[in-house]
Amino acid sequence: MINVIGLGYIGLPTALMMASHGLEVIGTDYNEQLVTSLKEGHITFKEDGLENLFHDAVKAGITFSTEYQATDTYIIAVPTPYDKFSKKVDASYVASAVQSVLEVCIRGAVIIIESTISPGTVDKVLRPLMEENKLVVGQDIHLVHAPERIIPGNMIYELQHNNRTVGADSVDIGGKVKSLYSHFCQGQIMVTDIRTAEMTKVVENTFRAVNIAFANELAKICRHDNMDVYEIIKICNLHPRVNILQPGPGVGGHCISVDPWFLVGDYPSLAKVIDESMTTNDGMPAFVLNRIYEIMKEKGMTDTGKVGLYGLTYKENIDDMRESPTLQLLETQRHHLATELKVYDPFIHKDVVKNQYHDLDKFLSEIDFIVIMVKHNEIKENVFKLEGKVVLDCHNFIELPEVYHI
Repeated sequence: MINVIGLGYIGLPTALMMASHGLEVIGTDYNEQLVTSLKEGHITFKEDGLENLFHDAVKAGITFSTEYQATDTYIIAVPTPYDKFSKKVDASYVASAVQSVLEVCIRGAVIIIESTISPGTVDKVLRPLMEENKLVVGQDIHLVHAPERIIPGNMIYELQHNNRTVGADSVDIGGKVKSLYSHFCQGQIMVTDIRTAEMTKVVENTFRAVNIAFANELAKICRHDNMDVYEIIKICNLHPRVNILQPGPGVGGHCISVDPWFLVGDYPSLAKVIDESMTTNDGMPAFVLNRIYEIMKEKGMTDTGKVGLYGLTYKENIDDMRESPTLQLLETQRHHLATELKVYDPFIHKDVVKNQYHDLDKFLSEIDFIVIMVKHNEIKENVFKLEGKVVLDCHNFIELPEVYHI
């Protein structure tokens, strides 16, 4: 039996996928309300295909509990934030979950860490924890790192089709975990050592963060000299060895906006490019605020303009607000703009910020200037409703006679 610890954006889909493919699974989370909701048949966040997967898993026998289970296989999928001062990973949630596992697991159990951690976390945090509990790694307990590789909005497909990495101390344990994931993973599963697995996951997200930062820096350069960054990137990407990503209002989520900081925190004198890239990405919400002010000044709206931000989530067509650029922008609003910003997102139904609307037409009726922070399908299908308004399109997809860009 597999006990999946942490039933959030990673743990829940993983538990459901395993259960629906014939594995005995119990999902555990300390959040009683979340566990109760799952027991009553309600999933806790929106994701294409997740509800059907949930029903398949329930039929297959998955159960949910706030209690850790006595078994031989655990998957840890708890948050790993970073300290915003030191930039180092906060592995306390992982350590706490593992300690709770040690209190109930059977001898020889395999603990699989899916949470993203910085290189060396298993050596620095988890192995000493085993020693404190008088356990011998490789005999009494086995540690494995199998980092998740899925993205909100396409989780179900990616769980089945993305390649995976399994880091283990021995070939035997690595092979056992590979066999476990092979029940549902159709991609290639690479078995390596733990530290390599830790590093590869962080490097993958760092590569993307640096590429995005390059695009964002190009946007700033082009804005400075009134050039079209989108046309420039389009032409450059015709080169067979160039693939520049698109600029945007910031980087959110719990991967690209967080994981690269782990390397900066652990290697501050070495990770210079990464540090500058992350600083560039983190500065984009403030850059957008400045663009709003510039456009309002140009349009004579500084005293009367009613500005609305479209989108609260960190990417399109999901309800995940973690590290959302819009939330970052609102946090720094008072330093850049006196105007009260109105906010709307079709995927966020509870009030989470001031001046939040829950109906698109009502939102649009209250504003003169709309800033497209997230390119949800809804706004793509209602572009005609933006006619006559000042539009700042942070993603270059709105086709109207006059549209501003970052």
